Amino acid sequence: MKVEIFSDVACPWCYIGHTRFDKAAERFRAKGGTIEVTMRPFQLDPNATAEGQPLIPMMERKFGPQAKQMVERVKGVGAEEGLDLRFEDAMSVSTFEAHRLISVATKQGRGEEMADRLFRAYFTEGRNVADAAVLAELAAEVGVTDTGEGADEVREQLARAHALGISGVPLFLFEGKYAVSGAQPEDAFAAAIDEVAERVGETPITQLAAPADGCADGACAI
Repeated sequence: MKVEIFSDVACPWCYIGHTRFDKAAERFRAKGGTIEVTMRPFQLDPNATAEGQPLIPMMERKFGPQAKQMVERVKGVGAEEGLDLRFEDAMSVSTFEAHRLISVATKQGRGEEMADRLFRAYFTEGRNVADAAVLAELAAEVGVTDTGEGADEVREQLARAHALGISGVPLFLFEGKYAVSGAQPEDAFAAAIDEVAERVGETPITQLAAPADGCADGACAI
């Protein structure tokens, strides 16, 4: 099963949603299913700069007095998923280069790991994910070699997201045609995965008894 996750590393609900989806995906894999996840870019603020600005004051200007209440609610939900969201330390910056690095990491088989590391850097560590030195350090931590490529692909995928009518994230696109929007509960993601698996004929076999002696891949247990 192929799943594309449209998200932005500056989106707390994307961080929460990706965390919940990953747990549901692991449940599916434990049953024998396979899921190939590809991270796709979305920019909540395409006009943000590389220098950025403190996130909380920016939110207060945008949402007014309710900004504090919004932050506390999201922090509480994140904590339930084991995430330490420190909005007071976060910087609102351009996420284009972060998306480019995720694109590079995807080609090296580490797209999800890179995205998760960038989420943590942004929301927990207060790092500037538009800074080249910071990105280089994070890439090295994940084991990604930054080739400097990926910008054109990010632009193409941003245009694709627009063409698909995606206006909010996270959005989980299964097999290019089944969509689930928002940071759904883990059980909702698990149900969606099972439903899509059934539709595309990839429902894992249910074991009715513990495995016994048998043969596999040309070899037998003797």
